Amino acid sequence: MTDLQSADRAFLDRLSEAVPGLRVLPAEPRYLEEPRDRWAGQAGAVVQPGSVEEVSAIVTACAAARVPLIPYGGGTGLVGGQLMPDGPQPVILSLERMNAVREVFAEENVAVVEAGCILADVQSAAREAGRLFPLSLASEGSARIGGLLATNAGGVNVLRYGNARAQVLGLEAVLPNGSIWHGLKRLHKDNTGYDLRNLLVGSEGTLGVITAAALKLAPHPVGEGTALLAVASPRAALELLAIARAQMAEGISAFEIMHRAGLEFLAETLPDVKRPWSEDPPEWMVLIEVGLAEGLDPATALERLFEAGAEHGLVTDGMVAQSETQRDELWAVRERIPEANRKIGSVSSHDISLPLSAVPEFIEVAGPKLAELAAFRINCFGHLGDGNLHYNVFPTPGKARADYEAERPQVKRIVHDLVHGFGGSVSAEHGIGRLKVDDLERYGDPAKLAAMRAIKDTLDPAGIMNPGAVLR
Repeated sequence: MTDLQSADRAFLDRLSEAVPGLRVLPAEPRYLEEPRDRWAGQAGAVVQPGSVEEVSAIVTACAAARVPLIPYGGGTGLVGGQLMPDGPQPVILSLERMNAVREVFAEENVAVVEAGCILADVQSAAREAGRLFPLSLASEGSARIGGLLATNAGGVNVLRYGNARAQVLGLEAVLPNGSIWHGLKRLHKDNTGYDLRNLLVGSEGTLGVITAAALKLAPHPVGEGTALLAVASPRAALELLAIARAQMAEGISAFEIMHRAGLEFLAETLPDVKRPWSEDPPEWMVLIEVGLAEGLDPATALERLFEAGAEHGLVTDGMVAQSETQRDELWAVRERIPEANRKIGSVSSHDISLPLSAVPEFIEVAGPKLAELAAFRINCFGHLGDGNLHYNVFPTPGKARADYEAERPQVKRIVHDLVHGFGGSVSAEHGIGRLKVDDLERYGDPAKLAAMRAIKDTLDPAGIMNPGAVLR
């Protein structure tokens, strides 16, 4: 970043002349913060374009002046990819004005939306057309499509529908030289050369700015059901998943594992959340969501799963939601655990993935290994169906995360070394951002890293696109 230049007043004046009517704002605090309060950003200004042509003009001006540019969605990212804590003051390019649902093609199961669309609004537009947009996560009321695609977000429905990458047919994007890629096709098959779509999805704003996307929709399941089952152990949960797949095949939308600590944290910080087993909760639970075709009763299917799990000694207790209200209450438990975590304040949070068969052994080994370092509370939960755990380490009662600053790097190293040893990934669904640049260098394949650097240097030779994120 040594040869990049700050977005000073002279540059902003030139930018305003080049893009008449461009909305240029001071950098308000909300653009300089991130949910975990690990970094504070800085910026010369925030620009809010209203069209892909304006985005193109902004990127062109930044490339010519070598001014860094940070694409900004909803600001919900958890690895610091949406802010730049030091170096030349960047331009923050907010897509929030580009928030139109351009068109829904219900007969094609496709929606074309702009990058600034909030995820919940895309879900609503799909529902109005009698369809489902299956990407779903706790921040869906504020996260925007551009950021979700740029980070290849996951969420609770990956088991059935895949992560964000699997939801994309085509993209419109502005490349680092300011050129517009008109790749907004609604094709399921397009085998014309290198796949720029999948290159930009997951690139975290380092290779261009996603401005619109053609997204896959799905038929809305006729019958939906939810159950929360107490299981004997993570290994029992994995065996129960195998039974569920045998009984319901692709009907399983989500299979989430939760530890007792999650319920304890909710009781401690969010007592308004209705908790199952408010007295003496089980150590491990799985939250299961199914969506079945017409003629199949989800409640009956979940009761059959409970019976099979009990027969095999896997399930000890449970509840099947009997109404939409009960379904919402069960999901509120899972979806508000991250909020409770933030209120407690983690020493170190880990978004990891493992081969499914390795998940139980990792959980068995990691806790005792961390206990050799210090006493901690561990809240392990996540998307067991696709092997993605949120393995978060917290202070013991009466202490704060600030008391563990000396141990924090060691905690992260212990967890990530174990994950790597089990053949897993230290970044499952949150991305690399700035938080995990060191981890990518430590655990990444050298050939892959060299190819990534070559791509970055070729597409963004000036190094203006989100400098410091993903690659050092």
